[in-house]
Amino acid sequence: MALSNDQLERYARHIILKEVGGAGQKKLLQAKVLVVGAGGLGSPLLMYLAAAGVGTIGIIDSDTVDLSNLQRQIIHMTDKIGDHKTLSAKQMIANINPDIKVTTYQVRLSENNGDKIIKSYDYIADGCDNFSTRFLINNLCLKYKKPLISGALSQFSGQLSTFKGFESDKPCYRCLVPDQPIGTLSCAEAGILGAIAGVVGTMQATEVIKEILEIGDSLAGKLVIYDALSATSRTIKLPKDPYCKYCGG
Repeated sequence: MALSNDQLERYARHIILKEVGGAGQKKLLQAKVLVVGAGGLGSPLLMYLAAAGVGTIGIIDSDTVDLSNLQRQIIHMTDKIGDHKTLSAKQMIANINPDIKVTTYQVRLSENNGDKIIKSYDYIADGCDNFSTRFLINNLCLKYKKPLISGALSQFSGQLSTFKGFESDKPCYRCLVPDQPIGTLSCAEAGILGAIAGVVGTMQATEVIKEILEIGDSLAGKLVIYDALSATSRTIKLPKDPYCKYCGG
């Protein structure tokens, strides 16, 4: 594929990077990324993927926009309250970059629809807020050998990793979280500093782009933990669990 004059101008700051160039921008335009959740993490993630020129983006979310979302879910505007988040996000993406093909799924990811949706994409970015969905995503990514870029948020902190448990030496999400934690609180119950979602969601977008371009060091086998109150982040090794029953460790 040849880049149009408009694309050459739009992505000029990418193209002059030797790690990206015209060939890399074409990879981005040909990539298909599914974003699970159009909320706190999904908002900056979707906006930066669209701005970067990721050619096909899927958005799955069954929720509608609520006033309380707007403190952190920056892809949604006040006039979209009551609208489906997927449609609100799709309109914002169209405003950012009309190059992008957006497919929306106004459903909750489930065992009934998950296979058909997940296998249609090259990369899966998880920004959901519950462990049952995260576990299902992990299983489907293992089944179809899809890289999973996963982010999570707490009150003043976040974490990020890439999971490739289908590779012999890399962990899956269940190596990190083998069982559903007891006593975890949602953002609605515990609260969250809105900008935390922006920090981690932007980092997540960066990791997706790195995976597509095959540049830098992958976060597969590593976990980044960000603490806003201390303004620090650390990266720890995340080994494959030799007893994991999900990724064959």
